[in-house]
Amino acid sequence: MEALEQRIEALEAKNAFQEDLIEQLNQEITIHQAAIAEMKEHLHLVAQRVKDMAPSNVMKAEDEPPPPHY
Repeated sequence: MEALEQRIEALEAKNAFQEDLIEQLNQEITIHQAAIAEMKEHLHLVAQRVKDMAPSNVMKAEDEPPPPHY
């Protein structure tokens, strides 16, 4: 009977440890999800700025001077 009680106590301790670990992992996932969402928003803003800038930085073909051999 004592061996059975020891096994039950060991299982309860293991279960408590696993519950604590799951809670810690859940908190980490929540933090990482928030960081990913923020990075996605920043990436979207940067992509929008690049898209807005791109046409002004590229010369039109007719505005480009001819090559030197012409």
